[in-house]
Amino acid sequence: MPQQPMSRALSQELALQCLDPQGRAVELTASFGYDPTDPYAVWITFPSRDGDVSWAMSRAVLLQSLTDPAGQGDLRLWPSIDELGRAVVVLEFQSPDGRLIAQANTQEVYRFLSRTLAAVPAGTESARLDVDAMIASILDRPGD
Repeated sequence: MPQQPMSRALSQELALQCLDPQGRAVELTASFGYDPTDPYAVWITFPSRDGDVSWAMSRAVLLQSLTDPAGQGDLRLWPSIDELGRAVVVLEFQSPDGRLIAQANTQEVYRFLSRTLAAVPAGTESARLDVDAMIASILDRPGD
């Protein structure tokens, strides 16, 4: 099988709008990341004084959320309209420590996803996976 050319990881900062525990609007910057060597995943990273917090999701789920509800479990997404009439994607994060509901501008999410699809077109993700390397890394555990 021919080797795929390597593509660089992509990232884009997005301003998320959310409400604090008192119901006040707060802007939270998150970094959306995509690595063509892990072609099915998108990472959202929130900077924190205590260390960054990252959430992984399926790129297909994020793409679906532009037009339909998507996700399950600790991350759910759906399209909506904000108070100014702009299209947004709502992201609901849940963990044992709490819950965060934020919204991202749909055009910005679409711009990020377009860049990922230019790097790895939908339906070609499996050609980017190096299954032999994954198996080798699983079997080559320290201490064995």
